[in-house]
Amino acid sequence: MDDHVVTVTGRGAARVLTLNRPEARNAIDIPMRERLLEELRRAADDPAVRAIVLTGAGGTFSAGGDIRSMEGVGPDAVRDRLAPVHKAVRLIATGGTPVIAAVEGAAAGLGVSLAAVCDRVVAAEDARFVAAFGKVGLVADGGLLWTLPQRVGMGPAKEMLVFGRTVPAPRAYEIGLADSLVPSGTALDAALDLAAEAAALAPLSVAAAKRLLARADHSLKRLLESEREEQAALFGSADFAEGRAAFAGRRAPRFEGR
Repeated sequence: MDDHVVTVTGRGAARVLTLNRPEARNAIDIPMRERLLEELRRAADDPAVRAIVLTGAGGTFSAGGDIRSMEGVGPDAVRDRLAPVHKAVRLIATGGTPVIAAVEGAAAGLGVSLAAVCDRVVAAEDARFVAAFGKVGLVADGGLLWTLPQRVGMGPAKEMLVFGRTVPAPRAYEIGLADSLVPSGTALDAALDLAAEAAALAPLSVAAAKRLLARADHSLKRLLESEREEQAALFGSADFAEGRAAFAGRRAPRFEGR
């Protein structure tokens, strides 16, 4: 596995994962898919990591799937290509660690999918999002047909997925695809500020909220049942005891994730 296609940097309680093929506009080939999944798993399993920031090298988030690697790929190989992507998407959506996308330049195709599944999307003012899978004869993958309508609603989702329109950052912010709009060159710093906010919260509580939100498409009955079990477990946690003590003592809590 090529260790350089995704670089890893620790920034306080955050871990920054950078898609690192700038010569290919960070197109996501097989080694990058596998490496990203590996590093997401490592970060999720590390209790010292309270937030993950996903970004791209060279002023581009990602040009999407590497088209040059798709020639002659049959159905079975397509399934193999998607396997690490699907695992990564599930981990971002349902894992306990908040994930923030810092988008500079273009986020296209699978790049949009990776950004959209993150808990927050910080976009530079000159960023742009395009999911024109139809222009190459494919359908959106990486869970985008699930995440995008949830973020922006069905109409704007069809604007991107059916009509293939490029969405500039101000429009992305307007419709909810981007959660923050910042000056060019500052998306990573802004994402790290959000990561610090997340790191100050009780990690078990954050993880429970992410799990429950990922089930929000189920019935209210199912959600309430899941909520009951999550809350019962949290009542017995050391972090809840610390939260109560900090509240009573009018001080900042010191959460340890246990």
